[in-house]
Amino acid sequence: MLNGLLGKKVGMTQIYNEEGSLLPITLVQAGPCSVTQIKTVGNDGYSAVQLGFDDRKKKKANKAEIGHVAKYSVEPKRFIKELIPNQGADIKPGQAVTVDIFNDVKKVDIIGITKGKGFAGVMKRWNFKGGRSTHGSTRHRPPGSIGSNTDPGRVIKGKKMSGRLGGERVTIKNLDLVKIDKDRNLLFIRGALPGHKNGYIIIRKSRVKG
Repeated sequence: MLNGLLGKKVGMTQIYNEEGSLLPITLVQAGPCSVTQIKTVGNDGYSAVQLGFDDRKKKKANKAEIGHVAKYSVEPKRFIKELIPNQGADIKPGQAVTVDIFNDVKKVDIIGITKGKGFAGVMKRWNFKGGRSTHGSTRHRPPGSIGSNTDPGRVIKGKKMSGRLGGERVTIKNLDLVKIDKDRNLLFIRGALPGHKNGYIIIRKSRVKG
């Protein structure tokens, strides 16, 4: 079967575990996902399973999106990604994949897009200390010296400076999968996940051992 699933963040809550400790929980709607395409080494040069999540109304989809899934009697999807299947997995186009693949799974990795925060200065972006806050100082939040005089006579590549913050693809590894609600296709994952509420994410079985 597959090692992962597509989903979206529903929100955060908290639950008690068996020891009586209060755990911060992110609720994730994981699937059901539809298999929209099977890619093979012979046809595409690599092996992958294309999954689609969250139905899109046909009147809001273009002809390419409708035609791509029409032969499998599947609705157009808002979120489509490819995942690597297990060796020998029997997966067919149009098949539905649910949270059942996470049975007996204790750890998961989450891939998502962080919240975009626009253009940010060095104090917000890189946690710079900043200048003195005393009266008369004009160097409260600037980055300070960014180059040298003659050697190398330029700003070194990779220098921490102001710029675009957030909106990046990140992977949070080895998160605890606390509970599964199969009736509502919900995963209870301990901790915070990247992205905003209702943001799309990829959930996969953790590759970290132990």
